[in-house]
Amino acid sequence: MPDIKQAQAMLRMAHRDLTALGGMHDATVFADEIFGFHVQQAVEKGLKAWMCAIGLTYPFTHHINRLLMLLQEAGMNVDTLWWADEFTIYAHQARYEEGHLSADAPLDRREILAAVANLVQKIETIIGA
Repeated sequence: MPDIKQAQAMLRMAHRDLTALGGMHDATVFADEIFGFHVQQAVEKGLKAWMCAIGLTYPFTHHINRLLMLLQEAGMNVDTLWWADEFTIYAHQARYEEGHLSADAPLDRREILAAVANLVQKIETIIGA
């Protein structure tokens, strides 16, 4: 059974992270690890809002891949959202390791912010928020 109130609550939390991202353009002030963490959080909360809206119970996880797989298994089209899985690492490793992740190039903040905003907007449409 859909839980629109919980979906709206999760979406409000996603919006807070999205708003924070909007103020993190300067990489000399906000490290990529901090920016990436808020990307991961906005996406995670957005996907969980979507799950609530369609009647799924979301698991206690920070793994974006797992959330996307559950949505896909429920018949949702997540084909354009797999990019977000690369931010799962920011929920764990990047918060507890000093310095930038060795495999990463600097994050394209403008492009990422637009992608997260599009995701949140898509979920708003699904929820009817």
